[in-house]
Amino acid sequence: MIYLFLAEGFEEIEALCPLDLMRRAGLSVATVGIGGISVTGAHGITVQADIADMDYKDSIPELIVLPGGMPGTLNLSHSPVVKSAIECAVAADSYIAAICAAPSILGEMGLLKGKEAICFPGFEDRLTGATISSSRVVQDGKIITAAGMGVALEFGLSLVALFCGAERAEELRHAVLAD
Repeated sequence: MIYLFLAEGFEEIEALCPLDLMRRAGLSVATVGIGGISVTGAHGITVQADIADMDYKDSIPELIVLPGGMPGTLNLSHSPVVKSAIECAVAADSYIAAICAAPSILGEMGLLKGKEAICFPGFEDRLTGATISSSRVVQDGKIITAAGMGVALEFGLSLVALFCGAERAEELRHAVLAD
């Protein structure tokens, strides 16, 4: 199962675009609302998560996805459920993906040491131990990071390619007129 975490103040496009693409590809993705089912993004769009954080059980995820945005990233970083999920993913050698400011959470947890990563400009100092990339989306081992909202589609397609192959990601790119 893939888990995409939503906290108050999340960047809507960074969450919903990758979610939409992964579900179009047939992947099983559950959204987890931090603090409850109803979560409002940074621009006032309220989303109903599939499950609330209190109902999230530490399982072995295939992938954890962390959208950025402010104060969404801060709210994710303060959530014990999110930290536990990340730790579980690391222990299971599962994938972790973060976009915009959210890679800072991984940096602060020491997960980017010796890795290439990217984030929203201005957050680079929080990617502790990482080599900052100039790419829009970067995969280094089991960590995928992306620069921000403008690359949400590319980020989502990279997650589809990871689980469904590059050909399926290209089919989706064409289907949504992003080629």
